[in-house]
Amino acid sequence: MRPVKMDGRCSGKVVLITGAARGQGAAAARIFAAEGAHVMVTDVLAAEGRMTAEAIRREHGGRAAMFRALDVGSEADWRRVVGETESAFGPLDVLVNNAGILSPHRISKTTEEEWDRIMRVNAAGVFLGMKHAVPSMRKAGGGSIVNVASTSAFAAGELAAAYHASKGAVRSLALSAAVQFAADGIRVNTVFPGPVDTDMLWDAYRPEHVRRFHAEHPMGRMARPEEIAWGVLFLASDASSYMTGSELVMDGGWTAR
Repeated sequence: MRPVKMDGRCSGKVVLITGAARGQGAAAARIFAAEGAHVMVTDVLAAEGRMTAEAIRREHGGRAAMFRALDVGSEADWRRVVGETESAFGPLDVLVNNAGILSPHRISKTTEEEWDRIMRVNAAGVFLGMKHAVPSMRKAGGGSIVNVASTSAFAAGELAAAYHASKGAVRSLALSAAVQFAADGIRVNTVFPGPVDTDMLWDAYRPEHVRRFHAEHPMGRMARPEEIAWGVLFLASDASSYMTGSELVMDGGWTAR
């Protein structure tokens, strides 16, 4: 993939990214820092999250990134982490609701506990993030919220029933939030990736199933995490200043088949 030119699209902005210890979230954290942002890396994976933040600081300086543990389903955690972000960097300009979990079960095999866990992280985590980021963004005079959903929100699949439902909830919630917060100068947009080559996918599915994602894809491969992160950056930056309630599908033709 040809290198993308960095031009300071988020210079000085304060950015909080969930699920940023590895994979797609870590790719976004690196790109935002390279574009001049102060990045709060958050995740439940503390060791990996600290490593990601440390690597960013080594490359871009001491104020480029910090790590804080965040369970996105905990309102108390959200209050704490937003407050700590403000203390470290100032009010939030950007929230990227990236954290998510995946379980590849049909409806008949999905337990109530599994359903609740997936909805808590994937849907309630987005709700709580927006709820607690918005007051901070009002202090900054506006901001941008980017929710990472999935083409599973509108394309049927034989597996991962609870995951599909949770991403559909994110889609609807983002549209409501976009209308509610427009007058505050806060934009809310959603990215819909298709299959992305991340640990989450490999951890959830058998290797032969993941290889099918590659083989059956129109482009012959799944997305790289960085490719999705560039779309997140666009929606977070001023380049998309007249976009709110928008839906950016980034699936390499997966749903066009």
